[in-house]
Amino acid sequence: MDIKEYRNVYEAGKVECASTEEMRPLEEIIGQERALRALRFGLEIREAGFNVYAAGAQGTGRVRAVRSFLDELAKAKPRASDWVYVHNFENQYEPNAVALPAGRGTEFREDVKRFIEGARQALPRAFQSEEYAKRRDETLQSLQGNRTDLIARINQRAQEAGFVIQMSPIGLLTIPVINGRPVPEEEFINLPDEVRAEVQRRREELNTELRSTLRQVQDIERQGAEAVTNLNREIALYAIGNLVAELKEKYAGAPEVPEYIDAVQNDILENIQVFLGVPEQEQGVPPQFQAFMREIPFRKYEVNVVVDNATVKGAPVVFEQNPTYQNLLGKIEKEVQFGIFTTDFTMIRPGSLHKANGGYLVLDIEDILRAPLSWDGLKTALKTGEAVIEEPGERMGFITAKTIKPEAIPLDIKVSLIGTPMLYHLLYQYDPDFKELFKVKADFDTVMERNDENANKYADFICNLVREENLRHLEREAIARVIEYGSRLAADKEKLSTQFSAVADLIREANFYAVSDGSDRIERKHVTKAIEEKIYRSNLIQQKIEEYIRRGIFLIDTEGEKVGQVNGLSVIGLGDFAFGRPSKVTASIGVGREGIVDIEREAALGGPIHTKGVLIISGYLNNNYARDKPLSLSARLVFEQSYEGIEGDSASSTELYALLSALSGLPLKQYLAVTGSVNQKGEVQAIGGVNEKLEGFFEVCKAKRLNGNQGALIPASNVQNLMLKEEIVEAAKAGKFRIYPVRTIDEGIEILTGVPAGVRRDDGTYEEGTVNYLVDRRLREMAETMRGFQPTTVK
Repeated sequence: MDIKEYRNVYEAGKVECASTEEMRPLEEIIGQERALRALRFGLEIREAGFNVYAAGAQGTGRVRAVRSFLDELAKAKPRASDWVYVHNFENQYEPNAVALPAGRGTEFREDVKRFIEGARQALPRAFQSEEYAKRRDETLQSLQGNRTDLIARINQRAQEAGFVIQMSPIGLLTIPVINGRPVPEEEFINLPDEVRAEVQRRREELNTELRSTLRQVQDIERQGAEAVTNLNREIALYAIGNLVAELKEKYAGAPEVPEYIDAVQNDILENIQVFLGVPEQEQGVPPQFQAFMREIPFRKYEVNVVVDNATVKGAPVVFEQNPTYQNLLGKIEKEVQFGIFTTDFTMIRPGSLHKANGGYLVLDIEDILRAPLSWDGLKTALKTGEAVIEEPGERMGFITAKTIKPEAIPLDIKVSLIGTPMLYHLLYQYDPDFKELFKVKADFDTVMERNDENANKYADFICNLVREENLRHLEREAIARVIEYGSRLAADKEKLSTQFSAVADLIREANFYAVSDGSDRIERKHVTKAIEEKIYRSNLIQQKIEEYIRRGIFLIDTEGEKVGQVNGLSVIGLGDFAFGRPSKVTASIGVGREGIVDIEREAALGGPIHTKGVLIISGYLNNNYARDKPLSLSARLVFEQSYEGIEGDSASSTELYALLSALSGLPLKQYLAVTGSVNQKGEVQAIGGVNEKLEGFFEVCKAKRLNGNQGALIPASNVQNLMLKEEIVEAAKAGKFRIYPVRTIDEGIEILTGVPAGVRRDDGTYEEGTVNYLVDRRLREMAETMRGFQPTTVK
């Protein structure tokens, strides 16, 4: 294998300029054409349900891509309406929502405030004027004369009938007059019966006439009150008419505003006394609250601006970082008045849905799923096309106390969710609403092609970063080193990682070391040091394991040859760091019918994929050696000194090599390590973490002394993933470490044993002395032993 295959070096000469200082800032999202096309489609189509789910791994630029795309898209869109809540004069518990042109909500609030202040000044002046007093007196004068005449007639008729009229709390009393003086009730009952009967007869006749006359008096009083009311309305309309007309004219283009202004005017006319002076102090109200109490009647004329787009250019774009139910869907605040919780329309507060209405809302799916009720609330709003503000407890049916119910606001919004592919698939499978509401998936890839065009875009990205964060500029060689790091992150020499957050962190760390060195530029050595220091901060466990191997606590051989024993390679992931760990894999065999026993599985340490790999080994043995005989084999496979769970099939070829060695009796080279999965046909298949595995074994060999023979077998299909650290490349050039790509088990066993594997002949046999010949012979012997074995009875 050519040393050039160990690492795909990016030649610094391919970088277009000497440093990032000479480069142009990046104005596009690179490596995500598929996702950007989906975003463009999902955010521009207007039909319902075509909201977007931006799926991708953390750090792939999902948020930046969505933000950048939306910022440009929103600028070309019309501005969204302002929304205000106002008092509903027909039902105070259901405030009305009113839409206004963008930027007019706050203006409308101030105009209404000035209108009410003007009314509070104009009405008292109008009703304190001499003209009002004169017209009121003229209106009441004729009615008062008629009332006086009727009262005089009542008194005269009573006098003629022998009675006097006396007012009492329960009405008019008719008291009889006998011998020129009124007779009290206690004297009246002592009069002779015939006298009392006559008086009572005359009293009933008089009362009948009195009732008729009193009705006329009441009609006159009612007419007077109506006349005064009509006069008051006329005067009030005259006083505030210009204010009303000016306000209606200014907002004639907003359909709901003139209707609201008419309702305000009618309410003022019905409550003129509130505007004419200070109401009497209520008993029990402390003096310090009197001013507050005087202002309470006027709160219903306020305007609550819940959405103000005055400063927004184009359609609104809202990124909600904390999508709790109330932050997303709004809330109704409460205040304490005299020990009682109260609320009204002025305490309605908007959520992100309201602020983004007419534009775009961006949410992190993990955040919204963690917030109780938020996900259901969002889906309900999108399904109904309305943003409803209600208490969370009321939504769940826990709160039944009377409160306000604001009018729903119609929604015209596009929602973009940002999350992982796993959550997308889970929601798509288990939430029927999800597939109807989020029909567009923008899939962000973790890698892109490594070519000169994309490499230069990588450099443009670096240029953006250093300028935005005021970092040192990178020299040409440093840029090339970052590009190589991008391939290492991608674990593919033909790809570049699109996890730009990790690349950006590397540049920030390299900048730190450049500043520490007093360098004006970030050089290649600074980037290399940043990579090495990042590893050093996290590789304590790796170094401990290597120390235990060096001291012989963990038994790993890197010299000599042994039968039934081989060095396998696995990867340990610690979250922020992954490293390769060599493990001794051994096989033991005996006659029997158990087949291959996976000790890891028996000990409940092996995962299902690892178990599958062991079962595939059984398939390989059957396919290669059991065509003319039964397998009478009892074999044990185990990872020695393994005390944690084992998962994956990347060690299946390793286990098969150990088993073939045990069956053939041929020793395996302990200075070689092995990784790769195998299928039933003996083909070695690609595995993950090949760089970490090779580097892990190299570190062990280096710790125990490189002898010039050491190396590792990897699947040939993994050669394209090699981006090994420069130290291994240098060791390979010096002939101290070697990598063997293999395609089949036969290729691998030949390298490990130094003996030809052997090809099956037409008669089903193998060439004598080959590995397959020795294995087949041993299995045949075991089958014959099993067939001829007679158990001895112990007496």
